[in-house]
Amino acid sequence: MKEREQILIRASWISIIGNAILSILKMGVGIFAGSLAVLGDGIDSATDVVISIVTLFTARIVSRPPNSNYAYGYEKADSVAAKVLSFVIFFAGMQMLLSTGKSIIFAVPRELPSTIAIYVTLLSIIGKLGLAYYQFRQGKKAGSVMLIANAKNMRNDVIISTGVLCGLFFTFILKMPILDSITGLLISLYIIKSSIDIFMETNVVLMDGVKDTSVYSKIFDAVDRVPGAVNPHRVRSRQLGNLYMISLDIEVDGTLSLNEAHEIGNKVEHNIKESVDVYDIIVHIEPKGKTHHEEKFGVDKNSLSDKLR
Repeated sequence: MKEREQILIRASWISIIGNAILSILKMGVGIFAGSLAVLGDGIDSATDVVISIVTLFTARIVSRPPNSNYAYGYEKADSVAAKVLSFVIFFAGMQMLLSTGKSIIFAVPRELPSTIAIYVTLLSIIGKLGLAYYQFRQGKKAGSVMLIANAKNMRNDVIISTGVLCGLFFTFILKMPILDSITGLLISLYIIKSSIDIFMETNVVLMDGVKDTSVYSKIFDAVDRVPGAVNPHRVRSRQLGNLYMISLDIEVDGTLSLNEAHEIGNKVEHNIKESVDVYDIIVHIEPKGKTHHEEKFGVDKNSLSDKLR
């Protein structure tokens, strides 16, 4: 756990420093060269600095051990942080949308941006590719969804910078500075869309859902491979980061001893852990053939099969 925390913290600091340098460079050149698109790209990199700072603090929080107040630990802190970050990114996108929209609507006379804007955008693409690759590698190494998500966000920044470069290219060819403003407008819309995507994605985890419902099929298959375990039902799963908390009921022969039934439960738990990344699991054992009332919560095989048809 200590090694994982160190990876998260180191990756966060590198992201903070790298994005801060790119942000200052792009915003400075954007103002100096008169390019709203490059300025907007710099603002987007500034939000990445904020994201990395939040990631740094979150890395320290999620590593805390469970206690009496938080018996399941602090893993959900990354989803809460992502929710906060979605508002930060949305605000930055709206600010840029208003400024670029104003310049287009009121047709403010503008000169062609300086060619230095092209060079700083090329540098930004190279820098962001390097940061995205590093964040992704470290995220895989630490098993951190937070770092992998940050890497994907930086990959999107490469797309944004490529769009800025194309906008600048056509601006110089067609001698139409308005194209730079239009590019800035499109980037602002892309930033807003990204913030909404992050906001919606975190809803699943915070509402105790799962993003990939195929986890239930894996659980049922794992139970089927255990002799003596039948009728898995009332299966409930929710996510903590990239791990799953699973509860389920199974039936065993009612004449078995407690030790024998417990051993079957252990095998079910072991099989599920081989198929699913588990944070915690509870297997409730019942005698075979017990009559059940209609269950309000959870998933059983029949209901899952109906949904997959």
